[in-house]
Amino acid sequence: MDTEQVLRASYWIETAPGHEPAPPPAGDVAVDVAVVGGGMAGLSTAWELARRGREVAVLEAGRIAGGVTGHTTAKLTALHTLVYDHLRRTRGPEGARLYARSQSAAIRRAAETVDDLGIDCEWEEAAACTYAEDPRHVPQLRAEAEAAREAGLPAEFVTETELPYPVAGAVRVTGQAQFHPVKYLQAVADELRRRGATMYEGTRVTGLTEGEPCILTTDTGVKVRARKVVVATHYPVFDRALLFTRLAPRRELVVAGTLGADRAPRDMHITTEQNTRSVRSAPYADGTRLLVVTGEHFTPGSADVEERFDRLIAWADSRFPGLTLTHRWATQDNDSTDSVPLVGPLHPGSRHTYVATGFGGWGLSGGIMAGNLIADLVEGRKPEWAGLYDPRRLGSVVREGVSFLKNQAHVAKHFVGDRLPSVTTPAPEDLAPGDGAVLRVGGHQCAVHRDDSGQLSAVSARCTHLGCLVAFNRAEQAWECPCHGSRFAPDGRILQGPAVRPLEKRDI
Repeated sequence: MDTEQVLRASYWIETAPGHEPAPPPAGDVAVDVAVVGGGMAGLSTAWELARRGREVAVLEAGRIAGGVTGHTTAKLTALHTLVYDHLRRTRGPEGARLYARSQSAAIRRAAETVDDLGIDCEWEEAAACTYAEDPRHVPQLRAEAEAAREAGLPAEFVTETELPYPVAGAVRVTGQAQFHPVKYLQAVADELRRRGATMYEGTRVTGLTEGEPCILTTDTGVKVRARKVVVATHYPVFDRALLFTRLAPRRELVVAGTLGADRAPRDMHITTEQNTRSVRSAPYADGTRLLVVTGEHFTPGSADVEERFDRLIAWADSRFPGLTLTHRWATQDNDSTDSVPLVGPLHPGSRHTYVATGFGGWGLSGGIMAGNLIADLVEGRKPEWAGLYDPRRLGSVVREGVSFLKNQAHVAKHFVGDRLPSVTTPAPEDLAPGDGAVLRVGGHQCAVHRDDSGQLSAVSARCTHLGCLVAFNRAEQAWECPCHGSRFAPDGRILQGPAVRPLEKRDI
């Protein structure tokens, strides 16, 4: 397969209608509710609050829907791989039922929004399937189908799918959906403006003072005063709740290409085998559909990303011969240590601040669910599933035990181990064009990069979040923190939080 002409960008962002960026605030702002983050969770929350008459401002560090939401595979489903049997065992049948009801309600809410606003976002109803090729995994699939059905989903165990290769079994749930997420959110943002909400793009929030009102501080020093604040930045940018101890970041690769419409699957499929493989298709043109394949998840800062792309492309080519690759990109998710998102009050003492995070790769239904849940909490109502998602939930320490300790051991390995002297230290002149490495320069650890023209540049190698050492992702040309997932451009600019300050420049 020829990959030379593949566009290294998200298909959803590339094909969305362009819009003029909303400028940052010129001076201090006062609103009823300030929402930090302009992705699915943030805009869903703003949309629900604006519909209820609240004066809302959305502050987005980049562009609306240009972050995690703009890099998703765009599946809207309540079947989240193998979550229901796990929930049945850890939270009981009622916990699984509440999870299914809340996620299904989110899908219905999205469908209502598409209809109410007349959004052209390529909405398609589809079934969701979690499958396995290895017969040894069939008992697990049967248990998941039973648990999902008990939770209220129209789930069944099947042995055949529309995939062009055999499976040992699958859990199939009908009545799910897929769509163009950026077109959807741009339409929601337009309607928010019409309802009087304010959008600020290119506005990074760097500080939060809780009180009456709460005060947000931006990177330009502007202050936003709000009675309520919602932190919907995917990974929380404020550490006072210590939620970073309960989240594990992971990146996942995406490749997309055109395939004859008669050969493209119409349902959504995923397997946890082979380091995850997710397959779905979207409308395209001229008798074709766009096949979107996801997999090869890894910890930010891993060194073999290009090889992972090659493996994913080879898998897609072998399973779908004739696929013409057009796009490749990557996305990032945060897994909570007990498999349930953290949505609700920011910390145990919160009276006016809320958070939405830890969606574990299912941030579309999760983000819409979070918008409804937080809007209800702001209005003084408490949905029946509020306790399920509450970040302060009791019993989490017991449920999270092994995952929590594993996560902290991973962070500790980097936080302590990265400070030990390296056995070998390459010199700047050893770097090839397009490559980067952490080198000792003048006794300091510097993140040194050589661009395609051969020019060297250097920044501090210490992540500005909590000080872990970054590593270079050559495939995506980014410095990445393996501890909490912050990402930076070669020149130190922030690409992704929780960091709110760029890497400091160094003189080499």
